[in-house]
Amino acid sequence: MDDLENDLNLREGLERDDDDSSDNGSRKEGSSFKLPQVQSICQKTLHETGFHQSVRLCLEFIREAMLHHRWLEAAEYMASYAQVLEDKVNLTAQQYKELFWRISTEILHHHPKSTMDDYNVIYERMKHSGFKHYLKICLEHSFHLMLHGQIETAKQKLSEAESWRHGKETASQYQRTKLIQAYRSLLDYIIWFEKKSRLPVNDSFESDSQGMENYYRQASINLKEILKNPGVWDPFILSYVTMLEFKEDQEQALEVLNRYAYDDSFPPNPNAHVFLYQYLKRHDASQKKLKKVLKTLHFLVPSHELMLEYSSLLLQSGTKKDDQKAVEVALDMLDFTCWRSNLDVWKCLQKSVQNLQTEEDWKSFIDEKMAARKDWWPGLHYTKFHAVKDADENPELLKVKASLISVLCPDRILKYSVESSQE
Repeated sequence: MDDLENDLNLREGLERDDDDSSDNGSRKEGSSFKLPQVQSICQKTLHETGFHQSVRLCLEFIREAMLHHRWLEAAEYMASYAQVLEDKVNLTAQQYKELFWRISTEILHHHPKSTMDDYNVIYERMKHSGFKHYLKICLEHSFHLMLHGQIETAKQKLSEAESWRHGKETASQYQRTKLIQAYRSLLDYIIWFEKKSRLPVNDSFESDSQGMENYYRQASINLKEILKNPGVWDPFILSYVTMLEFKEDQEQALEVLNRYAYDDSFPPNPNAHVFLYQYLKRHDASQKKLKKVLKTLHFLVPSHELMLEYSSLLLQSGTKKDDQKAVEVALDMLDFTCWRSNLDVWKCLQKSVQNLQTEEDWKSFIDEKMAARKDWWPGLHYTKFHAVKDADENPELLKVKASLISVLCPDRILKYSVESSQE
C-alpha cells in the first residue's frame, strides 16, 4: 500500500510542476484569478485511519482506470474496494455505499464479460446494505430487468419494494413508494397487453383466464390513482386510456385525458394535448373539438408537427377568423429553421393568404403579423443562397415562396427568384 501512496504522490507532484510551469508562461503579472476546484472523492481527510487510507487509494486507482476505459482493471480494484461496505463510521457509511453502488453498475455496463447474475448480486447486496437507498435501488434494478425482457421478474422486485416498511423511513420516502406502485402497475399493464395481443380476433376479454382479469384489475386501479399525484405521467396515462378503450369506457377515457391536459394542478405538458387530440381523432370528434385542442398546443409548442394538421383544419372551415389563424400558424412554424424547407407549410401559408385576399383588410392584417419579423425573416428565407438551394433541391418550393414575396415583404428588394438562382 505504501508503494501505491508513493506512486500517487509522485503523480500529484508532477501535475503540480506542470501546472506551475504553464501558469508562469501564460498568467499575466498581478493576476489573481483562480478557477474553482471540485472536491475530489479521493481527498485525504483529517484523522485518516489505515483502513480509510487503503480505501481512498483504491478508489483513486478505480477512478483512473474508469477515466481511461480500462474496465477489466477497474473491476479488479472494485473487488478490493468492496471492503468499504464494512465501514462502521456513521458519517461516511452511506456515502461509501452509494458510491460503491454507482461505480459497480457503471463498470458492469462496460465490462465485456458482465452477466445478469453479476448485476443481480450487486443490486441485492446494495439493497440489504442499508435502508436509505433501498427503494431507489429496487427501482433501478427493475429497470435493468425490464431492459432485458424480464418483465415478470421486474414486477416481482417492484412488488417486494412496494411492501417494504422501515419505520419513519417509509413516510419520508412516500414519493418513491408512489413511483414504485406506478411502475409495478405499468408492468401489470404490459403483461395484460401481451396476453390480450395473443387472443384470437373474435375472442372477448371475459372468455380469457382469470389471471388476465386480475392483471387488468390491478393495473387499472393503480394507474387511476396516478391522477391523484400531479406530475408528468405520459406512459402511465396512455396505458390507462388503452385499457379503458379496450373496455369501451369512452367517457372515462375522455375524462382522464381532459383532466391530464387541463387540470391546473398538473404542470404544462404539450404531450397531454397531443394524447387528447389523437384520442378525439380516433373517435371521429368534430372539427371544432379538434381545433380547440390544437389551439392550446399551438400556444405551447408553435413548431409542433401537428400544426400542419391544425392549418389544414383551419383552412377547411372557410371562415375569415380561421383563415387569419391559419396564416399565424404557418408563419409561426416558419419562424423555426426545421420547417424552413417544408413545402407543405409554405403551401398552407400560400392557401391561407389567397383565402384572405377576398377580405378588404387583408393587407393590414399581413403587415401586422410581419411587422415584428421584417428585420430578420427575409434573411431566414429569402436570400440568393436560399434561391439556389431551393432551385436545386425543390423547384416547386422556389415557386411557392417566390409568389409570397410581394405579400410578406412588399417594401424589400430581395434576391430570391428563379432568375437569381440561375445566375
